[in-house]
Amino acid sequence: MRSQAGPELPYGPARAAALGDALRLYVGLASFAVMCVVTSVAMMLGSGLATRKLRRHFARAMVSRMFRGYLRSMERLGALRLDLDALDALADTPPMVIAPNHPSMIDAGLMLSRMAGLTCIMKQEILHSVLFGAGARMAGYITNDPPRAMLRAAVDSLHAGDHLLLFPEGTRSQGSPLNELQRTVGVIARRASVPVQTVIIDTNTAFLGKGWPLSRIPLMPMTYRVRLGKRFDPPADVDAFTAELEAYFRAELAGPRPSVPTP
Repeated sequence: MRSQAGPELPYGPARAAALGDALRLYVGLASFAVMCVVTSVAMMLGSGLATRKLRRHFARAMVSRMFRGYLRSMERLGALRLDLDALDALADTPPMVIAPNHPSMIDAGLMLSRMAGLTCIMKQEILHSVLFGAGARMAGYITNDPPRAMLRAAVDSLHAGDHLLLFPEGTRSQGSPLNELQRTVGVIARRASVPVQTVIIDTNTAFLGKGWPLSRIPLMPMTYRVRLGKRFDPPADVDAFTAELEAYFRAELAGPRPSVPTP
């Protein structure tokens, strides 16, 4: 098996393969940065749209296109193999909390690439970042701080007919197979009286997981498969629901991970 650290490999085919992986990774990241800039410029041009609703719709469509373009380019480079088709079944469904496990920073991009209408709850620093901030604010994404304002905004978004993307772990997975779940998903689902749709993200890599530096080159192709899990009714007891949800995720993630079929 190839080492994760390309520069430490001996000369020969293994080193060439690792250097190829490094090239794929950094070309992909550079293209993503360019896409972010282009998307931000497009959003600035679209900021004069007549209504807030139109501006939000335009911004969310642009964000979705950006992630779809990035993921497609990484597939063409041979860096990724993806199976995201299961998400298409959620189109035109009633408002729900969409609750995936969270192995990597790429997870939100996977979801947004196929579900342009999602309202995302994200860390406050993302809303103020140079690359993502302008688009996230125009798209009407919700900051997780302060918590009470976040809860109100999340419930309002669901009542307006949007799906809400929220990772129940609250941060990327550190434990195996996931962190202890927070109560937030259950609180929002109960207050908004909407179901919780679980989403299982299966992957063969820890790339951009907690503690993974960008200087560390992953083995490629990295595979991500998304599958729909159980849909839970709005909870009456948040604590009991959170325990049930965590047990469900642990059972789903403990079994063999389905592979992504080769195109």
